[in-house]
Amino acid sequence: MEFNGNHLIELGYRPAKWFKDAITHINENNLDEVQIKEYLDQFKQPDIIPLHETAKDFIINIRAEHESETDNVEKVINTMKVLMKTPTLTAGALMPDACPTGPEGLIPVGGVVVAKNAIHPGFHSADICCSVMLTDFGDADPKEVLDAAHSVTHFGYGGRPRGEQMPMSQELMDAFRENYFLSDEKLISIARSHMGTQGDGNHFLFVGTSKNTGNTMLVTHHGSRAPGAALYDKGMKVANRFRQDISPETLRENAWIPFDTEEGQAYWEALQLIRTWTKENHVNIHDAVLNKLGTEKQDRYWNEHNFVFKDGDLFYHAKGATPLDDKFMPDITGPRLIPLNMSEPVLIVQGKTNERNLGFAPHGAGRNFSRTQHKKSLAHKTIEEIFDEETKGLDIRFFSNEIDISELPTAYKSAKNVRAQIEEYGLCEVLDEVMPYGCIMAGDVGKNAPWKKKKKYRKA
Repeated sequence: MEFNGNHLIELGYRPAKWFKDAITHINENNLDEVQIKEYLDQFKQPDIIPLHETAKDFIINIRAEHESETDNVEKVINTMKVLMKTPTLTAGALMPDACPTGPEGLIPVGGVVVAKNAIHPGFHSADICCSVMLTDFGDADPKEVLDAAHSVTHFGYGGRPRGEQMPMSQELMDAFRENYFLSDEKLISIARSHMGTQGDGNHFLFVGTSKNTGNTMLVTHHGSRAPGAALYDKGMKVANRFRQDISPETLRENAWIPFDTEEGQAYWEALQLIRTWTKENHVNIHDAVLNKLGTEKQDRYWNEHNFVFKDGDLFYHAKGATPLDDKFMPDITGPRLIPLNMSEPVLIVQGKTNERNLGFAPHGAGRNFSRTQHKKSLAHKTIEEIFDEETKGLDIRFFSNEIDISELPTAYKSAKNVRAQIEEYGLCEVLDEVMPYGCIMAGDVGKNAPWKKKKKYRKA
């Protein structure tokens, strides 16, 4: 009797691409039962890893302070209950700035989860190593710093044009070429063009003064841009190949790469290279402002808040959470930064791992409503009226010259409430505050986007 796919399934194998070649080989060589077993050993599939029957425990460091926050808090708690059934997870925590990112089961912004021997690309998402850097400009005039920064930074889609690009170190380019996930020359070219860019959305360049010293501080907020997004895409594809083989019940977005595999080792290395790229990106922008003003920095430090941190065989995935424990940051040079919104101070904090925080603090103020919902709630006012009300006394600039009301202060949770819950739950200690002078953001980059103009022209 001719051997077929049903026989393979009866032997316990799940349908796969190799079935066709295996069936042909077995039939053409007339393998007997023992020979078939020996031949099929090479296709032995790993045991299926089921979801946890009940969600692993997680710490809740958030509560609704107002009726408008109730739905948000319920959603993030419910989504964590689904998420914490993922087989790799051992612990988790919600921060006071938590908000949902999609359907139940997807890690929320303001969420921290601990996975054993596993890296989950979906838990850091495409904006890998979203981070903040501070440079102390001493007694420099805040307006001069903001003007200089405006002349050298870059917001919006894409990279810098040729002739305006900032340098990517040769050492880093060589390291990209040696990594399985980053070696594509097109990706390296994109990484070079995106150096010195800040993107769009909630990314910003903020200037303010230290409450303690009066010194002028520049703070930038952005992630790894297109290089990070490319790594995320590749990482998700690899993670889902593993998921299909070892844990098909796991949600696609929660797939993981086992660390003790070649792919896991290469992905971990790629994450560190993307981290280095992002830090270089911050440094290039800050140094360009210093050079423009002909001055030197008094101090500088940074931290990521959207990344994966390793401690032994445990991987701490912070989706919008500030690492406090020094073990998470090999290049630690100062305290940590928590920005709230453009009209509020950037908090300079420190803290230690305790029973509530897993070694992390909030990363900002989060949102109670989507951008679209927020815009609808303000539809009775003009954009100019909203801008004037929410930015009074501040020097707020949009790089695209188009106001984005979804990034104004009322788009975010109450900064006062977030700070109160940081203290209530004992998450970290505020050392200083950078009082706001002004900031630059991308603005509504889609309003007059080139592709929209082309579309209108074609219709004319």
